[in-house]
Amino acid sequence: MKVFFLIPVAAGLLLAGCGKNNSASYQDTKKALDYGNTLVNAKKTADKTIDVSYLNQAVQLFNTQEGRYPKTLEELTPSYVAKIPNAPIGYKIEYDATKGEVKVVPQ
Repeated sequence: MKVFFLIPVAAGLLLAGCGKNNSASYQDTKKALDYGNTLVNAKKTADKTIDVSYLNQAVQLFNTQEGRYPKTLEELTPSYVAKIPNAPIGYKIEYDATKGEVKVVPQ
């Protein structure tokens, strides 16, 4: 008889919880969404960085073999890169021939 009495009491305590506020779950959900947005933004940034990194490597290789930096990025084709990539929407590829640096910058 005591067992039948203890089961509903235990179930009631489990269902009642510890009195914890549900606002924590809202904060957890908000943090998860912010984390998702961070991942999306990181992917966009990474895509731009990948294009720049291989172009910078091609510029350095050109400099090693030719003894100078290319005047324009077009000098890299077709020997060092197959083609110059298109910049992401809202950005442009900028090349500094004095430093030998390629960057993706906002337009």
